[in-house]
Amino acid sequence: MQLIIQNLSKTYSNGVQALKSVNLTINSGMFGLLGPNGAGKSSLMRTIATLQEPDSGSIHLEEIDVLHHKDELRKTLGYLPQEFGVYPKISAVDLLDHLAVLKGISNRSQRKELVASLLHKTNLFNDKKKHLSGYSGGMKQRFGIAQALLSNPRLIIVDEPTAGLDPGERNRFLNLLGELSEETIVILSTHIVEDVKELCTDMAIINRGEVLMQGNPLKSLEDLKGKIWSKRTDRDQAAGYKEKLNVISDKLVAGKPTLHVLADTQPDTGFEQVYPDLEDVYFSYIFGNQPQSLTV
Repeated sequence: MQLIIQNLSKTYSNGVQALKSVNLTINSGMFGLLGPNGAGKSSLMRTIATLQEPDSGSIHLEEIDVLHHKDELRKTLGYLPQEFGVYPKISAVDLLDHLAVLKGISNRSQRKELVASLLHKTNLFNDKKKHLSGYSGGMKQRFGIAQALLSNPRLIIVDEPTAGLDPGERNRFLNLLGELSEETIVILSTHIVEDVKELCTDMAIINRGEVLMQGNPLKSLEDLKGKIWSKRTDRDQAAGYKEKLNVISDKLVAGKPTLHVLADTQPDTGFEQVYPDLEDVYFSYIFGNQPQSLTV
């Protein structure tokens, strides 16, 4: 199965160009869409989900022309937006049953079986009668996935799903997404690099509405091998290095800045070559001088 996006552009009424000729081919499995806040990720997700019209371009999910047959796409779409509302004084089982009715599942016994199956899958069955107001952030996100699966979707979109989750809930949520991606296309839109590090076999980096790269995360690491140099220094030296070197990241380690520099050769005395991680790949495109690459 493939989702093919071609020359997709969108400019809002305030003049902000959110998408600039976006081209992506997304296969079955987990696909990570990385980018900083305001990069255009949510605009792209809303457009794919038929919640807004682009100015130009096309989207196809196999035989479905998404922009011209929105209802057909919606029948096979599971969508978990960055923020979604729930009725706080209703239980998970009752709300899922109600949503299943709205999805057109009129047979009561079929509905009951489906709801129970989804609650088991999302590990919420033991809390099915608890009011949603009593759910933790991670439980609400898992409920969001349960409602997204009501239509047995071929395409699942999750937008910034782990923001605000504690490490345990984050791991449970990402493991659930990993299981779902075995049977469908799952697009994970996030600004958190760790969210895609272990799960995604394909990824893209987007910034200011443009796709800067698309490819396999492991291949992206290999492409960057030998080009990342690290040095722990003091604040004054760090400022000087930032002026003259291609510094892609700067984080404090035990109170002192540790710089990562993108360079083909040793950029200065004291810098040591290190094996890149996915953060280095991400920062090299967002903050470095990497050329645009769409090689898979």
